[in-house]
Amino acid sequence: MATATATAYLQGRGLSKSFGHVRALQDVDIDVFEGEVLAIVGDNGAGKSTLTKILSGVYQPDKGEIRVEGRPVRIPNPREAREFGIATVFQNLALVDCRDVATNLFLGREPTRWGIFVDRRKMLADARRVIADLRVNVPSLTVEAGQLSGGQRQSVAIGRATSQQARIIIMDEPTAALGVRESRKVLDLILRLKAAGIGVVVISHNMRHVFSIFDRVMVLRHGRLVGVRRKGETTPDEIVRLIVGADTL
Repeated sequence: MATATATAYLQGRGLSKSFGHVRALQDVDIDVFEGEVLAIVGDNGAGKSTLTKILSGVYQPDKGEIRVEGRPVRIPNPREAREFGIATVFQNLALVDCRDVATNLFLGREPTRWGIFVDRRKMLADARRVIADLRVNVPSLTVEAGQLSGGQRQSVAIGRATSQQARIIIMDEPTAALGVRESRKVLDLILRLKAAGIGVVVISHNMRHVFSIFDRVMVLRHGRLVGVRRKGETTPDEIVRLIVGADTL
């Protein structure tokens, strides 16, 4: 886990974003370290998705700065974010249901022969390696994504992120649509990513899941950062009070 003296791989300083008259994010700082799980929590409309979409290049901040390894950078789109080692698994997963697992893992990045033809053999070999590294169970690399369970689909989306050599993976509600057993598998996968030195940012409303995996948790309310807590130094009750603003009622 990151120490207090370590430099965060990904940093945001004073990040702000408005949509018309709605101020979605205001002067938020964030540090994301490799090899740790950072949970971002807050009520609906707190700014969680806006913040992560800024970090992943979907939105541009109105104000503030993003740094990668201490250098100020501009992330104009998700493709450039991936060049910086930042991959995002959005809630809709962006899988193509009629394409198989291997194709979904390398969608848009298919290995080719002579720069023209898709090298199916290499793609299957690379896909097999990704799935084995993640210790994910799927029926077959050639089964269509639409035939997978919710947990398997989530795992394929995470596998696509790791196959891009991501150093930071952002996940938006990774267990929201999953049952107890499949949720546990995804949470275990997140912990394996952390053990492999990857930084994981998790947005979640499920406090039990958050407390089972996080190293640090940051709380947003009405677009503002209201607290950051480390594991062992907080309780679910305190986090809920920060989320709902009980300290100001």
